[in-house]
Amino acid sequence: MAIKAVIRWTTVAWIAFSPVIWGDSGPDPADPSKSLAPIGAADSVAASAREESLSRRGQITVGHKTVSYNVTLGTLTIRDSNDAAVASMFYVAYNVDRKPGEVRPLTFAFNGGPGTSSMWLLMSGLGPVRVEASGDQSLPPAPYSIRTSDSSILDKTDLVFLDAIGTGLSRSLGKAKPTDFWSVDADIDAFAKAVRRYIDINKRWNSPKFLIGESYGALRAAGLAHVLQEEGMQTNGVVLISAVLNYSIYGWRSDLEFVRYLPTLAAVAAYHKRAPGGTAGITSLLDGAERFALGDYLEALARGDRLPATERDRVAAELSRLTGLSPTFLVQSHLRVPEAKFRQELLRNENRIVGRIDARFAGIGGDATAGTPDYDAAETAIRSAFISATNTYLFETLGYQTVLRYRPEYYEMISDAWDFRHRQVNSEEVTTATVNLDLACVMRQNPRLRVLEVHGYYDMATPFFGAQWDLEHLELDPVLRANLTIIHYESGHMIYIEPRSRQRLSEDLKRFYDGTLQGK
Repeated sequence: MAIKAVIRWTTVAWIAFSPVIWGDSGPDPADPSKSLAPIGAADSVAASAREESLSRRGQITVGHKTVSYNVTLGTLTIRDSNDAAVASMFYVAYNVDRKPGEVRPLTFAFNGGPGTSSMWLLMSGLGPVRVEASGDQSLPPAPYSIRTSDSSILDKTDLVFLDAIGTGLSRSLGKAKPTDFWSVDADIDAFAKAVRRYIDINKRWNSPKFLIGESYGALRAAGLAHVLQEEGMQTNGVVLISAVLNYSIYGWRSDLEFVRYLPTLAAVAAYHKRAPGGTAGITSLLDGAERFALGDYLEALARGDRLPATERDRVAAELSRLTGLSPTFLVQSHLRVPEAKFRQELLRNENRIVGRIDARFAGIGGDATAGTPDYDAAETAIRSAFISATNTYLFETLGYQTVLRYRPEYYEMISDAWDFRHRQVNSEEVTTATVNLDLACVMRQNPRLRVLEVHGYYDMATPFFGAQWDLEHLELDPVLRANLTIIHYESGHMIYIEPRSRQRLSEDLKRFYDGTLQGK
């Protein structure tokens, strides 16, 4: 069993303080203005093009095995085609001690947003530590409990967590503007250059390579796998967590948007006891919801205003049974209920709103007559813990110093500025972000690539049936279909905050790594 004791930051033994310097990296003693300053300094200062890094030693017990590793915090300088430094990408890397001649897998992991750092995955427990966030309960204010991970995958792979430009400690440099990186294709290009730079510096070209992307990061991972392959770097495996792969479906009242969401609405309604879950459990419930979504519901939506009232009422009655919403409300909504309205309506009579990233969370509502919630009850329940834990871990426990302020999120600048257009594979066509063709292309060209998609039933940010739909429409040759695995959990968007799902996720990931590397 893994260690489960609570780590007190003042008692963690991190030994062998040893900054690692690459090239001309590190503070310049001749210019004090370029020296590293403690966290909390003004964020108006520019990032440095120097590649700075700091390494510490650590240990963790995984199963019955003690794993010794280096944790390195540093920056990677991204350069344009003229070799000018245009961005600095921050990373946290865990590299397990290797025996002479041993080749270990290397995994690059990142969150999405777009507009969030990778603090969520960093503190999820994939590495050696995690913040305590239990199930569906709101966490109290600080102090927070930070533990050794009981679900680490360091016994299977080295890990590198990367922050997108503008988030964390990653910044644009020189004449480059932050917005130069805030688009689907520019973002993927920046990550491809960062991956290449890390591999060059650390001489990891011959390591098996994996990508883990969560949420929008899953879209990035799919596109990144294709770009890396085009540049001659094949990946062994891609893990998509709570994936959204096709943005063109959402936000436009598309019939398919409501079809994709329906099984999630049914799961959430059953969880809050507003709809029958059935004696056979959630799997049986959702099988029925998916059949209805792809059958009578899709047909009714497709007929639009031509749908007869009798048929409309019959569909509304079944929708009501599945979602817990009244038939009258559903008819008034033209059988179409956006996720935000559902989150407000489901528990309205209790003045409670359900969460978006995890609909198991229920928050206290404000205006009981409002059409949509005024906050995400799930994100507000856990966000402070992850932000606090990340800052404590990086700047107190590990002692990293910088003139920049760590941006856990930067939605207020990035979200509105993000360009969601994406140039399609082998085409001049530019569409709203969808990477289905990218993933299908890389799987055809690299027939040994394995893809794993994992998703929570109660995720209302990126519905699990939507990701499943896209992955089942890649038009793969039958020979390749066995390379794709989809696993669902009784959790939300962030699978790792639910204890049982976190353990199961760890086990599923380890099986995925073993199967991929053994060719099974």
